[in-house]
Amino acid sequence: MNFEVIFVLLVLIGMVAALVLDKMRPGMVLFSVVVIFLCAGILSPKEMIEGFSNKGMITVAMLFLVSEGVRQSGALGQVIKKLLPTKKTTVFKAQARMLPTIAVISAFLNNTPVVVIFAPIIKRWAKKVNLPATKFLIPLSYATILGGICTLIGTSTNLVVHGMVLEAGYEGFTMFELGKVGIFIAITGIAYLFLFSSKLLPDSRADVAGAEVEEEAEVEHLHRVEAVLGPRFPGIKRTLKTFDFKRHYGAEVKEIRRGGRSIVTGMDEVELREGDTLVLLADSSFIPTWGESSVFIMLANGSDVDPSAGKKKRWFALVLLIFMIVGATVGELPVTKEAFPNLKLDMFFFVSITTVLMAWTKLFPPKKYTKYISWDILITIACAFAISKAMENSGFAALVAKYIIGLADNYGPYALLAVVFIITNLFTELITNNAAAALAFPVALSVADQLGVSPTPFFVVICMAASASFSTPIGYQTNLIVQGIGNYKFTDFVKIGLPLNIIVFLLSIFLIPLFWKF
Repeated sequence: MNFEVIFVLLVLIGMVAALVLDKMRPGMVLFSVVVIFLCAGILSPKEMIEGFSNKGMITVAMLFLVSEGVRQSGALGQVIKKLLPTKKTTVFKAQARMLPTIAVISAFLNNTPVVVIFAPIIKRWAKKVNLPATKFLIPLSYATILGGICTLIGTSTNLVVHGMVLEAGYEGFTMFELGKVGIFIAITGIAYLFLFSSKLLPDSRADVAGAEVEEEAEVEHLHRVEAVLGPRFPGIKRTLKTFDFKRHYGAEVKEIRRGGRSIVTGMDEVELREGDTLVLLADSSFIPTWGESSVFIMLANGSDVDPSAGKKKRWFALVLLIFMIVGATVGELPVTKEAFPNLKLDMFFFVSITTVLMAWTKLFPPKKYTKYISWDILITIACAFAISKAMENSGFAALVAKYIIGLADNYGPYALLAVVFIITNLFTELITNNAAAALAFPVALSVADQLGVSPTPFFVVICMAASASFSTPIGYQTNLIVQGIGNYKFTDFVKIGLPLNIIVFLLSIFLIPLFWKF
């Protein structure tokens, strides 16, 4: 083991620790690591910045804008309202109407806006029909994740791995290629939620500040709002004592929810964190003022915050989305490639056209487009490419691969596929899914090279494992969002999510080699 390998190992351990301890935003943590590798001579300046020009990364950026255009058209809000039963129903029947459609929508749109729009509507509806909202919010998050693994654009992780595959000189994934396995996983996962979520998930938990807040709201002509704090909230890591929330936002904090705990006493001394849910008393101007702000990831329990654009805009947004999906699918066909040899009619091509059309038709405000892009995710993705390259350059990936092969030498590639899944999945539950994919990819590539087998099954297993963030609320942003609004405990995610992780693992190891031979 040479100095470079030891150095990379120590830096990566530090990176994982910083991500787990939430020392900084993931993007800045990974960027710091990349700079360290640059200073150590493990990365060249060219290798350091290559990720920032990668098609996968730029595609993710544009898909944020496409998702925002669809969101602002009001189409998603209309869809979920039509799906929700208006009469008395059961948890099973309501889930059967909702979850498959949610999964399909999430296969083509960013998961976060889907949850942000659907969660408040579902919670209000559940209260109206006298069903516990806790039976629907975690399944909502899981359905978006399961839908996302079925297509190339369903989650940013698939695009990240796709970009790394291309960088490594292999043929990338087509639009629906991952769906060969993803659709079986999604169907089985949703069936599992139908059968067991009602038993495994808690009934609605007592709202600690509920009665008091409702009474006060009635007297003062205010209303209750639940606000999930986003990364751009200026009071992160500050207490309510030092950050005057009422002066900034004109609303009073009555409760802080975190990790299934409700804090109503000593709130002034509590350090606010990203993902905290604040129960507020606010006037009627709060939601219109802050509904479009990135300060809050989601506002719930007030009035509807999803935009209500005209019917024409809704239909136009859906037409553009269909154009993008169909175009990217048809563009990958051999007959299309022959007809247009000078054009690369892939997802990047069609998402670029769709983004420009949405901007010029003002489906999203073009002057504010930077506001709708998650720059931290983009920086994380770009740096992930560089970290992957550093692992290759130093020989670290090859050494880890050799060690893994030694452990499962007698069991063949199937066992190694399982090992890669487990490693990737453990990382994705602790850190971000894109960072997990970045760490796993060079190791998987090296394993395949040393075995002399096709690396494609290992690439696919990384996609599945990195997205299978079910066992913890911190593994995926949608889980974090529903945790606060549903007042879930950490153990609620473990109880229902761990079996789902096992299901995804077993199906992946069994199915992937059937479609992609070693």
